[in-house]
Amino acid sequence: MRPSASFLSPSEAAERLGVSAKALRIYEERGLLDPVRTAAGWRVYGPEQMARASEIATLRALGLSIAEIGRVLGGDATDLEPALATHQAGLEGRIGALAALVDTVRSLRSDLAQGRAPGIGELARRLRPDADLAVAFDLPWPWGGERFELRTVRPITFIVGPLGSGKTRLARCLAEALPGGAFLGTERSADGASAARAQLDGDPALRQRAERALAWLAEEGATVSDALVALVSGLEADGPVALVVDMVEDGLDEASQEALIAHLRHRAAGARPLFLLTRSTAILDLPAVGRDEAILLCPANHAPPIQVAPYPGAPGYEAVATCLASPAVRARTAGTIAWRPAPTAA
Repeated sequence: MRPSASFLSPSEAAERLGVSAKALRIYEERGLLDPVRTAAGWRVYGPEQMARASEIATLRALGLSIAEIGRVLGGDATDLEPALATHQAGLEGRIGALAALVDTVRSLRSDLAQGRAPGIGELARRLRPDADLAVAFDLPWPWGGERFELRTVRPITFIVGPLGSGKTRLARCLAEALPGGAFLGTERSADGASAARAQLDGDPALRQRAERALAWLAEEGATVSDALVALVSGLEADGPVALVVDMVEDGLDEASQEALIAHLRHRAAGARPLFLLTRSTAILDLPAVGRDEAILLCPANHAPPIQVAPYPGAPGYEAVATCLASPAVRARTAGTIAWRPAPTAA
């Protein structure tokens, strides 16, 4: 066919829908979406395909897996009720937070009317209660003790850097400095999975959450491996207010990585913040980074870590891109570590 103005390219369709072009390809691969092909074989999306894609994006935003979306679009609404219940709970939580903020503003206005002006510090504290999550500490080796400050903690923060850049040290410092923070390492071998399963057997509530997450991931295309079981059990465990995860892709194939990041992005509102160390494009797909996500880069020259906006041309963007590789490429360098030689005697 010959494309017309009513047909959009993948990038145009993705931008209009608020998703990535990669997401559109996944919808197509899983049989949910059938784009039109031009005479040259290029994919284009007309009104019918855009309407279908909009339905998929809406259901995706509710937290449904690809398999669940397929069933809903096929007329089976079984999976829709729990998704809507979770969405409703999130909205009600936001309403409660907004109501509390309205009360705060009303109180501040009442104080002003009576001649009691709040200080700037008090104003910021009362109008931005989430600011308490910010962390600050002096950077350890390989830095020179510079001060690191993170003023806003997003639901997901990616930590990226080349080998030897200090990203793991930064991650451990964050886990220690964050109120109620914890560090989840890479013990995801068969032994790690056995320990995780023992933990699940001893905690029925945790087991139920983990099984639910694993079922969602499997429907999304993940392989339920020892590494995935160990990781999910750590992610679903009670306790930490914020969780820092070391090399989240370790032991996972590409489909599992893609399913995992989709799962983490569709957590319920108010879920604890996650800091994910990664060097995989399947985990950190730069065009797919959302407004509730942030990227921290540890530069190769051991300059202090910086926050990088996910836009080409932004400071640090190209450095982040060069740190990332596909799972196939990452597999070739699995086990490679940065080594600090022991000091020699004078």
